[in-house]
Amino acid sequence: MSTVAEPQKTVQAVAKFVRISPRKARLVTDNIRGRSVPEARTILAFTERAAAIEIEKVLSSAVANAESNPALQWRGDELVVAAVFVDGGPTIKRWRARARGRVARIKKRTCHITIQVAQTAVAAAPAVEQVAKPKKRKSTAKKES
Repeated sequence: MSTVAEPQKTVQAVAKFVRISPRKARLVTDNIRGRSVPEARTILAFTERAAAIEIEKVLSSAVANAESNPALQWRGDELVVAAVFVDGGPTIKRWRARARGRVARIKKRTCHITIQVAQTAVAAAPAVEQVAKPKKRKSTAKKES
């Protein structure tokens, strides 16, 4: 009998062509990976990097996508950030004048931010009643020496 793990259902949101360097955005996304949604929102609210604002928008969109899906009926507080990844987007190339008639290339990098949320294992499992086991009693008979 083989047991195959059922893939975990996830809901995602993607922000494309965000005008932040992928490397800078990854520094922020590493802090929220695997955390609960309320905890991730708190971390992003107190992160001073500019990427935190854009990532918080994507996180809110992913939670809204999960809550509005009638087939799933998930609540936002019961969700976990299952996966976060930042891919590089197209680079906008600009020129800047330099000394002696030369130019220098300026690369304005963009990125695509993807956040996947899933339901926590505790919320996904149905509530199981625990039956109290009887306590073992110590024997009252004294051992003879």
